Amino acid sequence: MKLLASLLMAAVLAAPAFPAFSAGAAAPAKADLAKGEASYSTVCVACHAADGNSSIGENPKLAQQHADYLAKQLQEFKSGKRASAVMQGFASMLSDEDMKNVSAWLASKPAAEGAAKDKALVALGERIYRGGIADRNIAACAGCHSPNGAGIPSQYPRLSGQHAVYTEQQLKAFRDGTRNNNLQMTDVAAKLNDREIRAVSDYIAGLR
Repeated sequence: MKLLASLLMAAVLAAPAFPAFSAGAAAPAKADLAKGEASYSTVCVACHAADGNSSIGENPKLAQQHADYLAKQLQEFKSGKRASAVMQGFASMLSDEDMKNVSAWLASKPAAEGAAKDKALVALGERIYRGGIADRNIAACAGCHSPNGAGIPSQYPRLSGQHAVYTEQQLKAFRDGTRNNNLQMTDVAAKLNDREIRAVSDYIAGLR
């Protein structure tokens, strides 16, 4: 009996945790894409383009990004956890519901493909992205962001086709501590030099 009880307890502890809803409780409301588009067109479109595919290297492409990731970044801009005076101002105009709607609308838009431009560095970028740098304990980017850059929803953002300029800026911001809302990325970027950051950023731009 003791063995059976132990096995039952282990099964309970190992079972995945799901939010419990009582019979009369309503499930979380779905995002409203129409409201998301309206908020986006009012607050975000000038910098990120009508369909979320910014043509400006310093402004990230947001189309097809994971909704949970986008909402988290907007919340952290608003709170100041992710530093940006410009983005804090815009995010402060949005409620949590607005952020959820905008993020879901952007996730529904197809991302435009990008291209690597620096032929001299693309091989280095590919090696770092796919294999990391073992002798410096730098993990492969593909391990979290997937081989084609699609990322893992709710955990790791989509990188495929992102502007190389923007990716390079963010890796350097993680490295120098001006962006500190992800300890894992801070640890990775701290071990990369400028040439390696430029190479992997350019490689990511051509992922598809």
